Amino acid sequence: MPLDPRARRFLDIVAIGAAGPVTVAARRRGLAALARFGGPPAAVAAVSEETCPGPGGPVGLRLYRPLDAAEPGPGLVYLHGGGFVAGDLDSHDGLCRTLAAGAGCRVVSVAYRLAPEHPFPAAPEDAVAAFAHVAGEAGRLGLDPARLAVGGDSAGANLAALLCLEARDRGGPAVAAQLLLCPVLDAAGEGGSRETFAEGHGLDRATLARDLAAYAGALDPHDPRLSPLRAASLAGLPPALIHTAEYDMVRDDGDAYAHRLAAAGVPVRHTCHPGLIHDFYSLGGLIPVAAAALRGIAGELRDVLAGA
Repeated sequence: MPLDPRARRFLDIVAIGAAGPVTVAARRRGLAALARFGGPPAAVAAVSEETCPGPGGPVGLRLYRPLDAAEPGPGLVYLHGGGFVAGDLDSHDGLCRTLAAGAGCRVVSVAYRLAPEHPFPAAPEDAVAAFAHVAGEAGRLGLDPARLAVGGDSAGANLAALLCLEARDRGGPAVAAQLLLCPVLDAAGEGGSRETFAEGHGLDRATLARDLAAYAGALDPHDPRLSPLRAASLAGLPPALIHTAEYDMVRDDGDAYAHRLAAAGVPVRHTCHPGLIHDFYSLGGLIPVAAAALRGIAGELRDVLAGA
């Protein structure tokens, strides 16, 4: 279907302000500014901060407790997007509040280390450490360890997918479900949506290439630790909720991953949101259909965790 007119207006405004290559500093400023477009924050019962041990030092965590939360209740460990070089607890605060409120689950947002200061494997190491910590501290945090999911958007969805593979291959901690929003899952991807939407639709080919170069350096882009879509087997992974956007250059990553998961016998629900762009889940204040889509995603997560 046609590009949503509100999304088109947003892209036009971004294009007017764009000048020259997008540096890491600009990526960080831009993602921080994007938080303004999420709309009014959803109400939650409490927000608190703590840290957990990580291989490179303490990892920051932000915990969201929904209103009327059961105890122990389901939880979601969330890994923010930002191309592995940008994003933090504040840039995704509104998104995490919406997921906590809509899914009725505790959300733990993770401040993993960013490239280029901390290239691969810093981010996945921090993600694995944070999930293990939350699973180990489930009782104290009011969580049911049998209903603990992992999720992320864009590059964060890449880390979430890697975490699921790591948990499978190392025998835990158990992951109840994986939530992947506009996931970047193939660093070597080309053609299809990568070509059709390479420019002018939010995430562009040049920016993604710079992000991956800053994060992965000389690592082979076909390496499954960078490209989960290229893992030898996806059997035995947790049920997946995958949400892609029609006008997103990495749309085909999520579509291909959904098909591979289903072929491997993994329960998967894949929704491609018509007329929307990468980062739509952060633009609910500008794009009404994006706000409705995010509420639907939260409700879907609620249903999956209720049956976990």
